[in-house]
Amino acid sequence: MSSFTSFEKDQDKSSPNRNIAPITAELDSNQRLSVGGCNLKKLAKEYGTPLYVLDELTLRTSCREYNKSLKKFYPGESLALYASKANSSLILSNIVSTEGLGIDVVSEGELITALRGGVNPNKIVFHGNNKSRKELLLAYRNDVMIVLDNQHDIDQLQDLILPGERRAKLILRFTPGIECHTHEYIKTGQFDSKFGFNHEELESIFIQLKNIQWGKLIGLHAHIGSQIFEVEPHRDLADVMVEALQLGRSIGHPIDVLNVGGGLGIRYISSDDPPSISNWVKVVAKSVTEACNRRDLKLPLLMCEPGRSIVGTAGITLYTIGAKKIISKDKTYLSVDGGMSDNPRPITYQSEYSACLVENPISEKKESFSIAGKHCESGDVLLNNLQLPTFKNEEILGVFGTGAYNFSMSSNYNRIPKPAGIIVSNGESHLIQRRELPEDLLRNDILPDRFIAKG
Repeated sequence: MSSFTSFEKDQDKSSPNRNIAPITAELDSNQRLSVGGCNLKKLAKEYGTPLYVLDELTLRTSCREYNKSLKKFYPGESLALYASKANSSLILSNIVSTEGLGIDVVSEGELITALRGGVNPNKIVFHGNNKSRKELLLAYRNDVMIVLDNQHDIDQLQDLILPGERRAKLILRFTPGIECHTHEYIKTGQFDSKFGFNHEELESIFIQLKNIQWGKLIGLHAHIGSQIFEVEPHRDLADVMVEALQLGRSIGHPIDVLNVGGGLGIRYISSDDPPSISNWVKVVAKSVTEACNRRDLKLPLLMCEPGRSIVGTAGITLYTIGAKKIISKDKTYLSVDGGMSDNPRPITYQSEYSACLVENPISEKKESFSIAGKHCESGDVLLNNLQLPTFKNEEILGVFGTGAYNFSMSSNYNRIPKPAGIIVSNGESHLIQRRELPEDLLRNDILPDRFIAKG
């Protein structure tokens, strides 16, 4: 498990996914850690802990790097879409929109968040493997692009859109049969994935959709997984997708959108070595271009869907250290005031993180600790073998790389309220998510009258 011994000497400010810390992370004259010009210890005192902290400059830099790289390496039109499942909020929708990105959503909640956050409906793609009629109707009425994931989507839309109404903009998702080295649960491109039509079904689906009046097939989508460090699978993906594009056009569909998904990984620990945003885009763009040129096809609008690589390393979670339990000379637990409810990834995926004391991040590390959450689960351990210097009670621990899938996967397990969230920039902090109170957890509970004791 990584802790900081030197502060990102090789920091890549143009590609934040390759750093452990946000690009604004720095030490003051007293060796105390700040992000976005804000002292983290002071933020913990002002807002309380656990606390999600997002660095605005890291977010914007990642968005700009995707835009710049697509324009540099792809000779056709392009659009990066933020995969909002990584972290969906009004502020993130606003930031990615103002940076020129679109957004991909997978539920009614993510869709209305994007719309109210200011995202142009024409830049929204609606995914999902079991969309409800209500969700499909909301997406259609807002004229967003709808991904056909299965026959159920086709049947529902055909029933919902009446003759003579505006045609829906459709993107067909299929499984390309490509696997990559990532966690089993976040592989999505293999043939037995729950997402998309099987590759061998494409021709029959193209024929089925050829003369429909309720929609127009404008694009194709495929996605091969998440937290990917390899680039070779994306070369293979480009060839498979362009072959499908050629087939669809030959059957009569005006397919002009190719959405290659996302999946670029980030650096959680020092041994992680993900490609830069620029290198990932270069491989994807050149592969699509070459595949089209080999078949003498007009270049489509190229879309990609980065999520983790935009928001992951922009995030830090602050905790207050509490109880200490010594098991042996080689094992000591430190408990913090959060855990699996605000970060379920370690117990779900065995994910690893880097962390440090925000008041003493680079001092000589003298002891190894396991950082335990406060939940009633033996597996609620956020970090193992974290090296820390000597410290006092109630120090603040900062865990890096928590911008993606922490808030979005958070829960109220053990009826623990969700943390507050803030965004930092230029020495200022702003609340973006109110801290839940214990009373908030009762707002949807109902105790029927007959269960109320009468005096």
